[in-house]
Amino acid sequence: MVHFLHPLLWPRALVLPDAQQDAQGHCLVQEEASPYSLVNICLDVLIAELDKWCSKRPDGTLCLPEHWYFPHEIADKFLERMAWQGKLTDRTASIFQGKQMSLKLINIPRVKLSAAAFTKAFCHHKLIEVNATSVDSELLAPDIIHALQSSAWIQKNLQCLVLDSVSIPPNSGLVALSHFTGLHTLSVANVSFCNEDLVSVSQLPNLGSLDISNTLVTNISALLSCKNRLRSLTMHYLKCLAMNSPQVLAVIRQLKCLLHLDISDHQQLRSDLAFYLLQQKDILPNLTSLDISGGTDVTDQAVESFLQHRPAMRFVGLLYTDAGYSDFFTAKQGLKVAGGANMSQISEALSRYRNRSCFVKEALFRLFTETLSLRAVLPVMLKLVAIGMRNHPLDLPVQFTASACALNLTRQELARGMPVRLLAEITDLLFKATKNFPYYQQLQKNCLLSLTSSRILMDVPFDRFDAAKLALRWVCRRESPKLRTMAVSITSILALKLSPEEMGQLQEELIMAIKELLTIIRQKLAENLDDVTFLFTLKALWNLTDECPLACKYFMENEGLATVIRVLETFSISVIQSKVLGLLNNVAEVRELSSKLVTEDVIERIISLLHSSNLEVSFLAAGVLAHLTCDRQHWLSRDLQRTDLLRYLHLAIQNWPSSRCDMSVLVTYRSFKAFSPLLVNFSQPEVQRWALWAIHHVCSKNPRPKDV
Repeated sequence: MVHFLHPLLWPRALVLPDAQQDAQGHCLVQEEASPYSLVNICLDVLIAELDKWCSKRPDGTLCLPEHWYFPHEIADKFLERMAWQGKLTDRTASIFQGKQMSLKLINIPRVKLSAAAFTKAFCHHKLIEVNATSVDSELLAPDIIHALQSSAWIQKNLQCLVLDSVSIPPNSGLVALSHFTGLHTLSVANVSFCNEDLVSVSQLPNLGSLDISNTLVTNISALLSCKNRLRSLTMHYLKCLAMNSPQVLAVIRQLKCLLHLDISDHQQLRSDLAFYLLQQKDILPNLTSLDISGGTDVTDQAVESFLQHRPAMRFVGLLYTDAGYSDFFTAKQGLKVAGGANMSQISEALSRYRNRSCFVKEALFRLFTETLSLRAVLPVMLKLVAIGMRNHPLDLPVQFTASACALNLTRQELARGMPVRLLAEITDLLFKATKNFPYYQQLQKNCLLSLTSSRILMDVPFDRFDAAKLALRWVCRRESPKLRTMAVSITSILALKLSPEEMGQLQEELIMAIKELLTIIRQKLAENLDDVTFLFTLKALWNLTDECPLACKYFMENEGLATVIRVLETFSISVIQSKVLGLLNNVAEVRELSSKLVTEDVIERIISLLHSSNLEVSFLAAGVLAHLTCDRQHWLSRDLQRTDLLRYLHLAIQNWPSSRCDMSVLVTYRSFKAFSPLLVNFSQPEVQRWALWAIHHVCSKNPRPKDV
């Protein structure tokens, strides 16, 4: 059965030994490294084509075919995936109105639904769990409660309700929660939940787990009403609490059934509750889980003493404290620690505190420090970083620190050991961060640096259009020559991954980038320097102009032709010559621009390179001549010269070895579109022969169509 659990009941974090990840740790990324399940593939196809399968009601909402039926295991998963993909709206949620779906679990965090759509879609189902964490403010907590309350069955049988970070209008309460007599688990963290509401829910006859973190509660004495049944109490950051520590402990002491207690705090609150709790010898003898992260004056000695008196303890939260550093915490069998002392504790912290930005930020900072010189591949940690980024998309400290951690975990060869799907997820999250914080330069840099991994750049599916836009913008920035060189290199690769239509959408970035690339080349010419930046720049221009008439036009308008001819005059290195000739091939393919290449200087230079002993240089020079001589309009007044060029072309091709031979660098093509006008030119067999030689060479050396 597919279902979700309240965070208090989730399987806890995965412990990573310092040297290696244990078997349990690998479970977190097992799904990332495995193929998608057939169920998920089918559901995703259905979600993507929902309009195709559904009919429309008069109000425009969707309706599934009447003969369809989804059992609750599939229906629950279907709803969850729709919410996860951002496809659950008032219009699409209506498919859950009829009898075709049978829901038991609603897991819809961060969705945008109206109260009417929520009521119609879900409240006739026999629900046992509802998670509406951080739903849009259009759907208020009182509306959710009122809607669920409309079903007598739900009132009696709903077991788990999560309303974390849901909006509540002023002067409204949640006392109506007392009607849900079947509730076992209730979470109202980060909402306007008051003393009166606490009094109300404390009367629930089956309540065993309660989370009132960061609420408006000032007095917890009402909890005494459920002291004989409450097993889990989470009250992280009760900033409005008006009771002193001894008064709070007097209440907690009477919660005899308590197994889990969370009294963690933001560090700025400076609460001493944890300090006083640790001094108590006889309080909560059956406790198995204690979270005191963020507490003041918490020491290793005090924590050790507390744990030794409670042998059943299996978890302690110590992040943002001075404890967790003694050997006791690593030696004690079966004890998990969320802290910052080592990778195991950091992993536990990132898993436990995934919804608490203050702790996620601190754990990520500790992780960054621990991974500065990392040599091991840690997909579990990267997955936890991704979860932190996804849960706190608008928290700049979290996003920035997470981006730095992602770099540490995927740099150089480390990315090769990561599942592709996980790398795709983290790359997608990095780009979302750059969109949410467009003016935070260091975050933009981190995203750009992540693309320097050849594994990510070549093998991982991500939005290459957004990546190209980011790289092109950094090409135009001059404050960091090293980063600009990286941006140029990334641009040269991404340019070949974009369709001509996508390149056309980058018009503004293309104009600026081509100007800047030509400026870089002129600077290198002035310095007579053929360094790696120079080579990357030539390659970027070659690839940007490939089947992109717009880029070719900008190149010519910015005196690019004169610049690259100077390059050929200055450098006689074949790798430089081939890049310039590749660029000129792209310009020659554009009929409106090719005539500008028919000058004495250009033709003279091309003829000399046609006779080069380097096959790639000769091949590319021949390509320029083939495209230029194909159009008779360029040669109306000098047909004799054109005839000579065709003869030179014929002789050069005759001297080449078989088209199956190897070139120093494999010449590839986005498509064979450029060869079409050459192949149909039956009056010029020399041109046809070059085109056929080129096609045969590319197909024999790189037979995969997507690469050619």
